[in-house]
Amino acid sequence: MAYSSLFSPNFTHFSSARPISHHLYYHPYLSSTSLQYNNIRKELSFPYVASVPYQPINVDYLEGEFSGHGVTFEGIGDNCVAKMGLDNGSTATLMLPSGLITSYKAPMWHGSTVELLHTSVSEGDDGEAVIQGGVSLALNYEDDNEVPWSPSTWVLRDIRGNSKDSIKVELISSDTDNMVETRHIVTLGEDILTSEISVTNSNSSPLQWTGSIISHLTVSSPEATYALGLEGSNFHNVPPFLSNFGIIPSDLDEENDSKIGQLWKQMGLKGFFSGLGQRNKKNASEEEMEGEEDDGYKQLNEQMSRIYTCAPRFFTLIDRGRRNSVVVGRDGFDEVYMYSPGSSHEIYGEYSFICVGQSTMLKPIMLGPGEVWRGSQHLHNPNM
Repeated sequence: MAYSSLFSPNFTHFSSARPISHHLYYHPYLSSTSLQYNNIRKELSFPYVASVPYQPINVDYLEGEFSGHGVTFEGIGDNCVAKMGLDNGSTATLMLPSGLITSYKAPMWHGSTVELLHTSVSEGDDGEAVIQGGVSLALNYEDDNEVPWSPSTWVLRDIRGNSKDSIKVELISSDTDNMVETRHIVTLGEDILTSEISVTNSNSSPLQWTGSIISHLTVSSPEATYALGLEGSNFHNVPPFLSNFGIIPSDLDEENDSKIGQLWKQMGLKGFFSGLGQRNKKNASEEEMEGEEDDGYKQLNEQMSRIYTCAPRFFTLIDRGRRNSVVVGRDGFDEVYMYSPGSSHEIYGEYSFICVGQSTMLKPIMLGPGEVWRGSQHLHNPNM
């Protein structure tokens, strides 16, 4: 397995007994061939999300339509890599149509650039390349009929800005049947990478949604990594969840499968997102799953998976091994998800990362007819 800012023309093909249909917003750079959908990943996966064989993308069209903003395009198989670059050396890489951000390189105090995201590429069961990590959206929508839908295919809608100041890349994913539109705006600044989402409910009935902006931040080792600024934040210890692009140690399922199922059952949750926050009653084990962070300089060396509530809008992750830090900020989201694989793995290796997510998992967002919700995550580089 390789790990770094790598790109792949193919993605994991998941299997399950319950398929889902997706409805796509079509654009001139997508071909008109019909799509076939695979089934969902079992057990620990993000529910009802399918990996799809993407339509081929017309790279020449993208170059002609969106050139001149500091973005270049490169075709890889049926997929496309959009590379954003600023004059000061900051770069970000975005894959289409998956919407996965695979790289964010930021200039440092010592004069060179450093990769801040953790991405791995491995071989799937059928020999296809499987890419995980980076920054991705894991969102789940549900209407009055409890019919779930999750955006997994994104279309490039617009690019604004320039290589001198900042670059904005706007993606869109729509469900025409349920009249839900999601926009994802990725902004690269001189010292910041922002992921902003907006959800529009154009239906005549209410919409409930849950999910997270999930980021895998690369570190030398969780043992050398500290979270600064979370003291006093309430938290819920929860089983780790896995989206299409999430990274979880391979032995976690085998060792903790029954335990994870029991924990979600005790919390009275239907699933990782669709029923999250629906508690039945308090009990002793539930009390042990909640607490208040008492460490203002928390070492992340132990395996942990928790959701912080009432956390500050900004906190800092410090990696003493790489001698750099990242300030993580949010707008709109009330919760912060944090996962550490622990320090039992090889340093600078496959599991040398900390996963953070600006989330709405314990408390779903309710959108009335015609309403729009907006939220964002900021990865700020203070090391220039």
